[in-house]
Amino acid sequence: MLQLNKSTSEINREFAETQGSPFQSLTLHLDVIRHQFPTIVAIISASVILALLYLFTEAPQFTSTASIVIDTRKVQLFQQQSMLGDVAPDSASVETQVEILKSENISLAVIRDLHLTEDPEFLGNGGSLIGSIGNFFSDLFSSGRAGSEFRLQRKALQRFESNRTIKRLGLTYVMEIGFTSRDPAKAAQIANAIADAYIVDQLEAKYQSTRRASVWLQDRIKELRAQASAAQKAVVDFKTANNIVDTGGRLMNEQQLAEVNSQLVGAHASTAEARARLDRINDILKREIPDAAVADALRNETIVKLRGQYVDMAAKEAIWAAKYGHDHLAAVNLRRQMDEIKRNMIDELKRIQESYKSDYDIAVTREESIKASLATVVSESQLTNQAQVRLRELDSNAQSYQAMYDNFLQRYMESVQQQSFPISEARVISAATTPLVKSYPKTLIVLGVALFGGLVLSFVLAIVREMMDRVFRTTQQVEEVLGASCIALLPTVNAAATKDARPKLLRYVVDHPLSRFSEAVRSTKVAVDLNSIVRENRVLAVTSTLPNEGKSTLSANLAQLMAHGGARVLLIDCDLRNPSLSRALTPDAEFGLVEILAHKAKLEQALTVDAQTGLSILAAGTTSKLLHTNEILASKMMHGLIGELRDKFDYIVLDMPPMAPVVDVRVTSTFVDSYIFVVEWGKTLMDVVRHNLRGSQEIQDKLLGVVLNKADTKRLARYESYHSRYYYKKNYARYGYVD
Repeated sequence: MLQLNKSTSEINREFAETQGSPFQSLTLHLDVIRHQFPTIVAIISASVILALLYLFTEAPQFTSTASIVIDTRKVQLFQQQSMLGDVAPDSASVETQVEILKSENISLAVIRDLHLTEDPEFLGNGGSLIGSIGNFFSDLFSSGRAGSEFRLQRKALQRFESNRTIKRLGLTYVMEIGFTSRDPAKAAQIANAIADAYIVDQLEAKYQSTRRASVWLQDRIKELRAQASAAQKAVVDFKTANNIVDTGGRLMNEQQLAEVNSQLVGAHASTAEARARLDRINDILKREIPDAAVADALRNETIVKLRGQYVDMAAKEAIWAAKYGHDHLAAVNLRRQMDEIKRNMIDELKRIQESYKSDYDIAVTREESIKASLATVVSESQLTNQAQVRLRELDSNAQSYQAMYDNFLQRYMESVQQQSFPISEARVISAATTPLVKSYPKTLIVLGVALFGGLVLSFVLAIVREMMDRVFRTTQQVEEVLGASCIALLPTVNAAATKDARPKLLRYVVDHPLSRFSEAVRSTKVAVDLNSIVRENRVLAVTSTLPNEGKSTLSANLAQLMAHGGARVLLIDCDLRNPSLSRALTPDAEFGLVEILAHKAKLEQALTVDAQTGLSILAAGTTSKLLHTNEILASKMMHGLIGELRDKFDYIVLDMPPMAPVVDVRVTSTFVDSYIFVVEWGKTLMDVVRHNLRGSQEIQDKLLGVVLNKADTKRLARYESYHSRYYYKKNYARYGYVD
């Protein structure tokens, strides 16, 4: 495996590339789910378990619904318009009725009628676990005294309002009344009781309004009666004071004026007629032979008789004068008799003339009298007309008061009728019935909400955990954060907790050559060999950031693997502060690196050779009194020793101390060919590793790669499936590899 090291600037900078495409975003979310899958499953399972616990402990609730309508057709008693001025309900009126249904007046009426203050459901916890817990704490802080009737009523009212639902159906005039109870029959009973209480309240409100209107109308009627009587009396008094007499709807002076005027016309006609007769009779009397062709003459028997005699004598005189001559005595006698008759006729006509003259005088006198009466009546009428303006005003006022009195009296009679027969516009169109299926809790909804809530909560928590998970878990993270290639991923080895467990772990590749751990160490060996093509790569230093990350385990197993392959390999414990490798592999060594550098022993005296693999091991030596271990590792003797060892061994593996506690590693860069950096999987923080490498440029330049150690293969499958145990066994078991 070739080295994949990057520049210092690339190592020091944060990985902040934006995942732009939707596919990449989806991939990131799927990675979060895969990484935090146990957490997600645990939270979802807990949510579902809590939902099931709630469903099993919560008492079932039943909801019954009644419907009432505000009738827009205004039914009026006896087809009379309501005195209260009812109008068809609009949207605002219906919403007002909804609020009336929600009022405490209606609720308290139902509570009193059904004695709900004695019902445990309205005074207890409602039968639910949550309610029991709430009541426990409520009783814990209460005084413990028995509640008064008012407190019981308020508590029942609170539970009543929480279980009651009032709503308007769309834009209709229908209101729906629902009530929820543990008892389905009780739910239906209370829902119907609410509807009945509302209708009774409406009837009572109308009755009270009508009664108050009736009382007000009575007082107003008394006042109007007095005002109408006073106005009528004022009219009568004014007529009396002004001599105004009303007969048949007309004033007497007006009637008299009309009658006198009619009489004057008749008198004037009579006078003209009398004058004409008198003139006619005068004309007749002026003639030699008076003509009696007048009405009274024709009707006068004397004149008619004389005129007949005169005609007969005139005929005889004409005959005799013609027969005997004009002067004949008989003719003369006849003419004398005719003259006598003529005089008699004139006398009779004169008598008629006197009669006509008398009639004419009478007619003239009557006409003058009527004219005088007319002048008097006209004078009186003018005075009456002036007073009649005030009279009309008084009469109009009296009629107005009378009309108001009659109208209010009619309204009063209507109010009395409506008070006896109140009518409500609301009516029940659907009575509440006993429900057959519980309305709460809804199993599917509760489980659905719990599942959805669990999914959301688990995903949010998974994202938070993922963001806070600032440790190395994948080879890709190593390459992106450190800019170095991950040359191997060592799984956790479950060594038995015995006295010799540590030495066995340090030679695990020898005891289990076909294990996954051994294959990972081989991958490290291959990386070392491939890097040797670029530069000499014989002195290898294995280090880590913190203690207990497994650097010594990797150093020992890598050296064992190389030596077991036939190479000349030397393993040196350079951790002079804590030589754990020496204590495990060479506990009985008398000399070590310190003694050789101090010229207290020779190399051959300090080396220990593994009988099975031929690995040479150089212990740290006596390090208990050393204070400046970095000076020892940076000394010329150390450089000379490494130069001497290069001629004797193919590989020299140095087990170095961790970088964070001590600075010993940094002083070895002059004689070390490559560094292998060990990072504990899922534990070592990225920032700590990056900080230590950032301050060690000389180590970065010679960094061969990073080894992720102590990887949990089961959890690793959620981050990189191709590193999973299933994938390993499925694809490599056929080659004889075992784990």
